[in-house]
Amino acid sequence: MGSFNTGQKSAEGQKKSQKMTMNSDSVWCVIPVYNNAATIKNIVELSFNYIKNILVIDDGSTDTNLIELLKDTKAEVIRHDKNSGKGAALLTAMNYVKAKGALSMITIDGDGQHLPEDLPSFLEAIENKPDSLYVGVRNFNQATIPDSSRFGRKFSNMWFKVETGLDCNDTQSGFRAYPVKLISKLKLYGSFYDFEIEVIARAAWAQIPINEIMINVVYDSPETRISHFNKVKDNLRISLMHARLIGRRLVPLPHKKLIENNTNSKVSLFLNPVSFFKMLLKENASPMALALSAVVGTILAVLPIIGFHSIAIIYVTARLHLNKIMALSIQVFYSPPFVPFICIEAGHYLRNGAWIKDFTLSSFKTNWSEYLFDWLIGSLVMAPLYAVIAFVIVYFTALKIQKKITKKEYA
Repeated sequence: MGSFNTGQKSAEGQKKSQKMTMNSDSVWCVIPVYNNAATIKNIVELSFNYIKNILVIDDGSTDTNLIELLKDTKAEVIRHDKNSGKGAALLTAMNYVKAKGALSMITIDGDGQHLPEDLPSFLEAIENKPDSLYVGVRNFNQATIPDSSRFGRKFSNMWFKVETGLDCNDTQSGFRAYPVKLISKLKLYGSFYDFEIEVIARAAWAQIPINEIMINVVYDSPETRISHFNKVKDNLRISLMHARLIGRRLVPLPHKKLIENNTNSKVSLFLNPVSFFKMLLKENASPMALALSAVVGTILAVLPIIGFHSIAIIYVTARLHLNKIMALSIQVFYSPPFVPFICIEAGHYLRNGAWIKDFTLSSFKTNWSEYLFDWLIGSLVMAPLYAVIAFVIVYFTALKIQKKITKKEYA
């Protein structure tokens, strides 16, 4: 449950609010709600200070009748008969406001975490660049922010970087502004919290500009906070969505561009080789990204794709915007004969229940097809183990180096 400090608006703030309201005829504020009876009316009333069109999506609430609760406000209410998920609620809202001719749809949460006082910043941004998707970056410089939320945001931001090559400082924020006509053209599959990562990833692929707006956030103590995020189900849904997005990213087919954008300049290996290699060394070089690059390099280096390891590593790291230098360098540790030998032995044991006792080069030449199959089976078991080791070593080593560099810079 969130709380607000309404305060007394200054004359300047009132003028800005009035200006934004007059310019917001084609902008809707959408509030998805599920069992937030204690906060929703206050949020709606405060939001009307800044915007004239408000749509509340009641996603199957059981704690109150929202239509009755909000009947003395000007908010429009659509109800789902059963709880279908936040993504489903936002898609319902998208279809509704599109039919109303909306230019943009600003979404805020109904639990009191977001402050309606930040709406004017979105309205001003939309007025300047209406075709952009805006993400509200929550101020996490508060002692009440749970460590799980801090980690979750960093983890989600990292995967977004892998999937799109772009940086976003708060991919989990629900305070956003969507350009309705453009977003409604995307094929979206997420129905719960996985919707919010999917929509910005697919928007980025479609070259819809993604911009950020700093916002405040209310985090009450864990004892009083109401959250409908299921740590098991919703984390699983989000993980599966990331897997789906990465799988699509690896497919060498272009994405449909909704906006032409030729501002992304690439450094050429042939025209400027020094800058090119500097870019490779610096690209996605955070500890987490370097560790993921090591994981990809490890898994592909262990697989029995003889003669194609480097090609596969370059392709996958390029598609996933990972550090190519790290991924290519780590494959040296898995060169023949030691690692392939372990994989063949492991695969043979899994298939036959016994180790190879006379494993020599001549026996390999004689039984190469059988041993190659053993190698494949064994690599599928050993590659994840090697990848975990590589991740831990690279991540903590890079983190230690990063801390030393940061310490020297501030010394």
